[in-house]
Amino acid sequence: MEGKANRVLENLKKIQDEVSKYNPKIVAVSKYYGTDRMIEAYNAGLRDFGESRLPEAVEKINSLDDEIHSDCNYHLIGHLQSNKVKWAVGYFNLIHSVDSIKLADEISKKALTLGITQKILLQVNNANEEQKFGIAPSQLENTISEVSKMKGVELIGLMNIAPLTDDVKLLKRLFDEMYHLKETFKLKELSMGMSNDYKIALDSGATIIRIGRKLFE
Repeated sequence: MEGKANRVLENLKKIQDEVSKYNPKIVAVSKYYGTDRMIEAYNAGLRDFGESRLPEAVEKINSLDDEIHSDCNYHLIGHLQSNKVKWAVGYFNLIHSVDSIKLADEISKKALTLGITQKILLQVNNANEEQKFGIAPSQLENTISEVSKMKGVELIGLMNIAPLTDDVKLLKRLFDEMYHLKETFKLKELSMGMSNDYKIALDSGATIIRIGRKLFE
């Protein structure tokens, strides 16, 4: 355990050195790892954790020691089905993967019953990948207009999941487009970039990066 903990700390230091000039929020993608690995990351200094499997993620988060639980922020980074909104709203500080007006409306309704405001990002599928969820860039203006009218939700930015590819030019183009969309609609946060492409994402203006494998392995 000590060796693993040291490795997480070493990995984090390397990542922090690489990204220091950008000063992004680093979300530790803990969805494939148990609470023991979350605690290692916490002890290394991380306070933001990304999960996706509901309701298992909520059970895992709730099993953390009270002191750690209350000191961390939790991010829902996976696809959210409408029938699982009840597990997400209020449990996660930020929902990254809102991919439709309908889903935003369900989140709004649940947040209003809890008397809270749920922060969200809109997921954009600007690579036009059929197997991935997300809003087409051409539909984004209308979606933002409708979501902005909803009570109980606060839209603070955009998110995308880039294709798994070594084509740097393609990734750069997609990330640049996401930054342009964020700026066009005057949003604050841009969640993009994972273990294989976060440096490219940061060069294009990412404010939140989601790191799993490169941190924990």
